[in-house]
Amino acid sequence: MKIRRILATAVAAAVTTPVVLLSAAPAFADTKPGTAAEQRTKKPTIEELRLAVTKAQAAYDAAVVADSDAQRAMDEFDKPSNPLAVTLAAAKKASAEAAAAKVLADEALTKAKDALAALPADAPQVDKDAAQKAVDDAQKAADEAKTTAETKAAAYTAADKAFDDAAVELSRKIGKAQKAKADALKTLDAAKAALKAAEEEEPGEDCDFDKNFVTTLTGPKKVTVGTSAVYNLRFTNKGKELTFDEVGGYANAFSLDDGQDKYLSVLWSSANSPKWQPVDEEEGFSSLSAVKPGGSFDFKLKVTVDAKAKAGDAVLAGGGGYMNKDGSCGFSDEGAFAEFTVVKAAKPAPGKGTGGSGNGGSSTGGNGNTSQQGGSSDTAVTGGTSGSTGGTLAKTGSSNSTLPIALTGGAAVVLGAGAMVLVRRRKAGADA
Repeated sequence: MKIRRILATAVAAAVTTPVVLLSAAPAFADTKPGTAAEQRTKKPTIEELRLAVTKAQAAYDAAVVADSDAQRAMDEFDKPSNPLAVTLAAAKKASAEAAAAKVLADEALTKAKDALAALPADAPQVDKDAAQKAVDDAQKAADEAKTTAETKAAAYTAADKAFDDAAVELSRKIGKAQKAKADALKTLDAAKAALKAAEEEEPGEDCDFDKNFVTTLTGPKKVTVGTSAVYNLRFTNKGKELTFDEVGGYANAFSLDDGQDKYLSVLWSSANSPKWQPVDEEEGFSSLSAVKPGGSFDFKLKVTVDAKAKAGDAVLAGGGGYMNKDGSCGFSDEGAFAEFTVVKAAKPAPGKGTGGSGNGGSSTGGNGNTSQQGGSSDTAVTGGTSGSTGGTLAKTGSSNSTLPIALTGGAAVVLGAGAMVLVRRRKAGADA
């Protein structure tokens, strides 16, 4: 199963003392796929939870739009200009008029019948025929009025039903839209809560300074302009029980002279990543090796001084941390600083060749990492305080490193500033 942890704490610097808060963002990944049961029950990753929030937000936004559309449709339906409302009003009016006409026709029939009944028995036949005809005509008119009233009433009933059905359907849509909106909001809130809980469960706040994780940096005291020197950054496990499953760190070189930083560059390598790789302000490096109690792991740091650099003082700074598969983690409570002096190349004596590195132990060829990891070197300088801020490690070709250790640009500045203060104070003390 994949095990992933991200360490994230703040970066800060003190004005009066050299403080370096080292960032560590470790992550472990077992390349072997888990069983089907494990894959079904494994916890979602932070990226998956963030995607879930994004999808839930989109669903909620769509639900809000749908609810708004349903409410707008109901508002339009309630207007007198609604076609169904127009049809209903016309049908109601026609039905009422037909009903009134039927009443008049019925009254006329009643009068005609009364007139026929009122004729005396000896009334002229012509009068009797006229009265009967009046009754017959009134009866026909009453029948037609009845038919028309029934037809108009049926039309009104149909229009009324159509209007009511449409109103009910709109109300149902509004209800569904409101429920969908409420459900989408619950889903969004749940997704946000899950993401927040997962982020709070990350071990960033649990990782702390560990006195058993010791950082030392050793190497030459001088580096000649136009050459490189190799330093050794060692992470040692001073504990007696806990094994560090993976360790990693960060390093950078700084000049104490304005405008000279651009002439200093740092590459790193290790026993299991022998190819030299660059280190910049936002990236670090990691091992794929466990460090047992009493053991150590070395990273080689190659500092190159450009041929355009001026002579002067400089410092190499580094620090690191560890991460275990059980979630435990920590980092060195002291960063490591190595002072060195950038010197101009000595002019060769007349008739002499220009071979040799001339940098007091530095090297310009190869990766400078042919000696076995864990070897000793010239001097060790430690100082400062390390911490962490989350980050990621760039792809370095180191066998899919599972422990990214990254430092933000601000932390890199702090690291350098702390080293500078340290060196300047030491020089001030030496000159006193």
